[in-house]
Amino acid sequence: MRFRFAVASLVCAAAFGQGVRITSGLTDHQVIQRGADGMAVARVSGTGPDGAVEARYTPEGGGPSVWTKVADARSGQWSGELKGLRTGGPYTVEVRAGGSTTVVGDVLVGDLWVLAGQSNMEGVGDLVDVQKPDPLVHSFDQLDAWGVAREPLHNLPGAVDRVHWRKNKQGEPERYTGEALAKFNETRKKGAGLGLPFAVEMVRRTGVPVGLVPCAHGGTSMEQWSPELKDKGGDSLYGATIRRFQAVGGRVTGVLWYQGESDANSKAAPLFSDKFKALIGAFRRDFGQSDLPFYYVQIGRYTDKANIADWFVVQEAQREAEREVARSGMVSAVDVGLDDAIHVSTQDQKRVGRRLAVLASRDLFPAISDYGSAKAGPRPVSASFAGGVVRVTFEGVNGRLRAQGRISGFSIHDGKGDPAASIYKVRTDPADPSVLYLHVSGKMPAEANLRYCYGKDPYCNLTDSLDMAAPAFGPLAIRQ
Repeated sequence: MRFRFAVASLVCAAAFGQGVRITSGLTDHQVIQRGADGMAVARVSGTGPDGAVEARYTPEGGGPSVWTKVADARSGQWSGELKGLRTGGPYTVEVRAGGSTTVVGDVLVGDLWVLAGQSNMEGVGDLVDVQKPDPLVHSFDQLDAWGVAREPLHNLPGAVDRVHWRKNKQGEPERYTGEALAKFNETRKKGAGLGLPFAVEMVRRTGVPVGLVPCAHGGTSMEQWSPELKDKGGDSLYGATIRRFQAVGGRVTGVLWYQGESDANSKAAPLFSDKFKALIGAFRRDFGQSDLPFYYVQIGRYTDKANIADWFVVQEAQREAEREVARSGMVSAVDVGLDDAIHVSTQDQKRVGRRLAVLASRDLFPAISDYGSAKAGPRPVSASFAGGVVRVTFEGVNGRLRAQGRISGFSIHDGKGDPAASIYKVRTDPADPSVLYLHVSGKMPAEANLRYCYGKDPYCNLTDSLDMAAPAFGPLAIRQ
């Protein structure tokens, strides 16, 4: 159930001064990461008159809990823990000392997700018919303020971390504030991403509140995301992400990642696989969570200047990493629409967000409904040729293979990678929902291989019954 809730933070000044205050650890609209037992601990610090500091919370749909001592203030400083917060909310949290009380409202307990990567995670979809907010989805915006999550989630010019700032006329990074920031926010036309649709879908599926931590930055490469730059703090993407992770409590449920376009070039593409897997390992090490769920999107289409071969190298590296890295999962975006030459459209960002929610629900909420039985989507297993037909077998199919219109996106190549025999018809197998038949004209070369979504701006549309799309893949050897 959801409840409309609003509360104003209130400080009641005591006769001896300003009274008790919370200075860190808890604020209005915050989402606190829950533990494996569904409970959360709010670690709170503040100032106030010396003596006992007590706290209580008003749970969703119930009366206030009893006042509990959380700390002793000494020399005007105090720090303690508020325990007993169950998954859900919103909660009102009251802290009192020396006759004064401060109140924090609209606090949720649930799952925190870091959003990282480049522009398609930052979101460059048109701000038209965007995902509607949900009162159980909040965001720790890049200005370091908690609030109900709304598009656009990312705000680079106003971010606390210097790495996100735009350069001024002197070529120096400068943060937007005041009128400059207000003007930027009022006039922006782009910014819809997948983070909010993902979170809203997770709430719909599980009822668990979600807190989002936006950290992405458009146009950035794996080199710019290097963990080796961590010591630069807010002057590096990785360092800024670690800082924000610590600012929300030092514990999250998982990471959502969408990046790779900037590495689809002859210099960076061969190095992408190792850097990508090293980044996942670094997040897990620095977050102190060796089994941290890490879900990502395989890069999709680029209709402009993409180097086809390098683009495909990155896509294949992403596809292979899914098998090599435990507690990871990939969804495909090769079939979705764009709002410009490279950025996923607002409406299809919603689709990609829902696809990520399928993976997260499968792994983290397997006991709810039939989520645990969901699969990642069609993944190629084998291809064989006989009688003018290539038989392609997939695994990971939910229900059966399908497409809107005729199935498209497959191509046959010879050992040198050049196009070979052409495909004039693709059909599903009525008896086996995980098999396709590709009808071929022309001679099949001796070292033939199959590719999917290869070429400049290919049209690819193979999905399954849960709308989980087949990824770009190849070369897959064709047995003869």
